[in-house]
Amino acid sequence: MAINKFVALFVFGLLLLAVPNSAPAQVSVGISVHIGPPALPVYAQPVCPAPGYIWTPGYWAYGPLGYYWVPGTWVLAPTPGFLWTPGYWGWGGGAYIWHAGYWGPHVGFYGGINYGFGYGGVGFVGGAWHGGVFAYNTAVTNVNTTVIHNTYVNNTVINNTTVNNHVSYNGGTGGTTAQPTAAEQAAANEHHIAPTSMQSQHEEMARNDRSMLASENHGQPAVAATPKPGVFHGPGVSAARPMNAAANSQNNRSAQMQNDRPPSARGNSASASNNGNHPNTGAPSSSEHSQPSHTNANNVNANHSNNSHNTNSTHPNNSHPKPENQKPAHEPENNSHPHGGHMGR
Repeated sequence: MAINKFVALFVFGLLLLAVPNSAPAQVSVGISVHIGPPALPVYAQPVCPAPGYIWTPGYWAYGPLGYYWVPGTWVLAPTPGFLWTPGYWGWGGGAYIWHAGYWGPHVGFYGGINYGFGYGGVGFVGGAWHGGVFAYNTAVTNVNTTVIHNTYVNNTVINNTTVNNHVSYNGGTGGTTAQPTAAEQAAANEHHIAPTSMQSQHEEMARNDRSMLASENHGQPAVAATPKPGVFHGPGVSAARPMNAAANSQNNRSAQMQNDRPPSARGNSASASNNGNHPNTGAPSSSEHSQPSHTNANNVNANHSNNSHNTNSTHPNNSHPKPENQKPAHEPENNSHPHGGHMGR
């Protein structure tokens, strides 16, 4: 009898190991840091490589040598109907904690971070699923409509005002003050899937590239966005641009162009269209687009770049802050010193 019980427990353990890799909503991956990440860099979104790819914004990750940039990239959804909820850094328990991104049927809370290109701080307006096919909102995403025909234009999500917001974390000194909406709380209880293997390899490549370290690139990585995961060289790769220069360029073009980032204000509740499943324009049409098609990233710096915001004065892009022992222990720091954290919270 004892042997049979042992065998049953052993088989049960094997079944647990066979369960598909999935991730609960907004879980920490065991990393806490006492220094906040740098500001989000300014960059142009590469053109979407093919139908079915969904944009995943770039973010600051943390490793043994400090913060490093993981470039934004286009990723194939692991299953039709799923959308990407970006990860974010949140202040809590005396440290910044990383909340991992995940795939799910709706977009959940990602700290109110304005990542751009459809991720304005709440929900997602860069596209929507219709009958197992992903349609792109060309008002905020860089899509070559001569190649990809499942597109629509929803200009109501565009914010025509330059916003001073490059903040990359929630809570703490200078961070966003966003709290989850009712829709985001509901999304947190849905079934989720962890980042794909291509996304994990993409992050690993960034971790092993010293030029991605904030201490090396001072918040302006040479590879800020890529057309596909792991493609760090060649056509379509986008470098970061100086924030002040980008802001001046935006101001000069204000009469001719529209801002690519939707509103990030938390005053309005999340709507169904913010989760990407029900765009405000109704069913998308392959012929419904008002912007010229784009064949390469260099042609979209004006309309599809992450460049519409001035530098956040409360979150300087400084990779050499004062030593921690010169600051009050209870006040979180707001810089990008490469050795400000510890692993395994």
